[in-house]
Amino acid sequence: MKSPENQKHVKFMKAALREAEKAFEKDEVPVGAVVVYQDKIIARGHNLRETTQGFHAHAEFIAMMKAAKKLGSWRLEDCDVYVTMEPCPMCAGAMIQSRIRSLHYGTKDSKAGAVDSVTHLLDIPFNHAIEVHSGILEEESRTMVKNFFKKLRDK
Repeated sequence: MKSPENQKHVKFMKAALREAEKAFEKDEVPVGAVVVYQDKIIARGHNLRETTQGFHAHAEFIAMMKAAKKLGSWRLEDCDVYVTMEPCPMCAGAMIQSRIRSLHYGTKDSKAGAVDSVTHLLDIPFNHAIEVHSGILEEESRTMVKNFFKKLRDK
């Protein structure tokens, strides 16, 4: 039987996957994110880099900006971020700067992952440490990314 804690993580990652599906439908790399505060989703985001032509328009960056606005503070100390793919250096840095409590991600990013794959940015002793959990709905996250790039190749 799955623990209530595990079920909670799956629930939030499923919400992030729904955001990733929105990105997929817009021909964006399918990454989705949610920010959780007091066990409630307070912000959502999905990749919009191609749509906005903004280098910063990554799912987790968008979701964290929305969360900061909602809370009225750039400090997201009591927030948890759920994202379908391992964050890049920019997003991992934003997580450090915003002081999120924890990061939960689905699949690794072998090309730009800044948490466990290419580099280990969150292991550097900055002024803030983030608890990291990986592999939540990993197969679903990985499959969506694979399907996206297959769709691009087949065009």
